[in-house]
Amino acid sequence: MGRVIQTLPEGKPVWGVTSLDNHLYVLRLSKSSEQIEVYDIHSYRLLRYLTVPGLGFVGDIVACGHNRCAYISDMSHNSVHRVALSDATVTHWPVHDRPVRLSLTYTHGVLVTCAAVHKIKEFSTDGQLLHVLTLPQDVGSPFHTVQLSSGQFIVCHGERDEPLRRVCLIGSDGSVVKSFGGPPGSGSQQMKVPFHMAVDRNEFVHVVDVHNCRVLLLSPQLAYIREVVSREQLKLWPLALHLDCNRGRLYVAVSECKDGKYTAGRVVVVSV
Repeated sequence: MGRVIQTLPEGKPVWGVTSLDNHLYVLRLSKSSEQIEVYDIHSYRLLRYLTVPGLGFVGDIVACGHNRCAYISDMSHNSVHRVALSDATVTHWPVHDRPVRLSLTYTHGVLVTCAAVHKIKEFSTDGQLLHVLTLPQDVGSPFHTVQLSSGQFIVCHGERDEPLRRVCLIGSDGSVVKSFGGPPGSGSQQMKVPFHMAVDRNEFVHVVDVHNCRVLLLSPQLAYIREVVSREQLKLWPLALHLDCNRGRLYVAVSECKDGKYTAGRVVVVSV
């Protein structure tokens, strides 16, 4: 199991976390312009804020070293915002569907998961739509997608009254090749809400299981290996995570939920 080595200060609910070079970027649910906090990745000291004008209800953040920018999904305006990290220039483009979670492709594009329409959309860094993949109807409420080196995809899905809560290997044609999970539960072969993932260089999958308050590790064949981070370590609901393979750090965004509303959040740093 991973070891918690640091917890960032509590504040507004945290919806995403990513890193690039020596900086850690934390995306909070806030109506102010100070939604993206920038921390020193060694000392965990807050350095500054990134301002994204017109940003609405956010879905995720991911940083791209190749294009030196960060992308933020905006669920209020069905768009993705691109922030140049060199000069903080902000542009945005329409998704034309509600974007949930983001990831990067091997060609440095942006994968946008659109849960309501069962689609994965790939965009270039300047917002050109490159590809649309439609998922089967039994992949209900797809939340997050990660591309593998084979060109296939890992997708996590399932919430509310849906019968299946799974992590699926999806072929290039959109079909389900294999899966982990099934009906909701708390056992080692079950999940309640698989919501966000991180895949390492060897394609082992870390997945947050929100309502079980844990992070699971799956093999590249989607077999259960172990619980990486436990309920006792997180205490609150994990909503997103980011894996820094170079440093051996897993950053888990956790938030408190009361009466159906997220009230506070922080980032838990785990050595893995």
